[in-house]
Amino acid sequence: MNMPTRKLGPFDVSAIGLGCMNLSHAYGAPVSAEQGERVLLAALDAGVTLFDTATLYGFGANETLVGKVMKPHRHKFTLASKCGMQGVDVAGDGKLVRVIDGRPATIKQTCEDSLRRLQTDVIDLYYLHRWDKSVPIEDSVGALADMVKKGHVRSIGLSEVSANTLRKAHAVHPIAAVQTEYSLWTRNPEIAVLQACKELGAAFVAFSPVARGFLCGKPIDVNALDAKDIRRAMPRFSVENFEANQKLLPAYHALAQEAACSPSQLALSWLLHKAPHIIPIPGTTSISHLLDDLGAVDVSLSPGLMAQLDKLINQHTVQGARYNPQGTSEVDTEVF
Repeated sequence: MNMPTRKLGPFDVSAIGLGCMNLSHAYGAPVSAEQGERVLLAALDAGVTLFDTATLYGFGANETLVGKVMKPHRHKFTLASKCGMQGVDVAGDGKLVRVIDGRPATIKQTCEDSLRRLQTDVIDLYYLHRWDKSVPIEDSVGALADMVKKGHVRSIGLSEVSANTLRKAHAVHPIAAVQTEYSLWTRNPEIAVLQACKELGAAFVAFSPVARGFLCGKPIDVNALDAKDIRRAMPRFSVENFEANQKLLPAYHALAQEAACSPSQLALSWLLHKAPHIIPIPGTTSISHLLDDLGAVDVSLSPGLMAQLDKLINQHTVQGARYNPQGTSEVDTEVF
């Protein structure tokens, strides 16, 4: 596998990065530290040079893992993390709950905490994980710009924002990347933000590029998901909607066979073919799945097959919203 690169702000990074969240957060119990280390180092050995974490993931545990494992290799990769959404002991009972807080003082403190956990002097790309709608985007980005001036951060990113918010932020400080969910079954970025990124010279980093496992080829039993699996609260994974969505998979798997690749590779290759400024960051806890994902860089899709994929799985053929009402209220993306 010859890993190509793509531009992300001042960096040249692997065309496929690694989303580290799964190792500590979101899809049930975290993996052991030993397995997390194996996955991270396998990604590095396979040519991945973009590693993506966040303060939120495992309420700091993911940054701690990435920092410990990757410190000896810090010069070999681009490190991305996020602020503006973290675990807070709101009730004073020691139980952390997820809080969105984009106030400048909070951002600066979170950055200092992240640097310590990541065991590094500087974070290459620091995202605002969610825009705190009670704080002007200009104020939050201004705080991030201060972090750049201090040398704690090299470039700034935003997550789950609209094209309008991106432009407001970019007027304060250049935005190197926007990270939002994008896959065959989540097309919201196609409305406006993909084009805005292209115009502004920002990379678009696609998270959940294999549709939270839906496009991986391995059957998902929604009734058997872990109690803490975030998909339990996602309308697309409700029993009724998921049953309908599964009907799309036989034709999808047939297209993967036609392309001589795995279902995961097909989903990732579709993104890579969409535009040169798109960088998918699949996450996994399995080295075999990781290596399969990375093989997508060697898959070539014809315009005809791309068109078939677009027609088969899109915002009109998928049932269920991306997030529940609470989750939807927390993002700033355009909606079809």
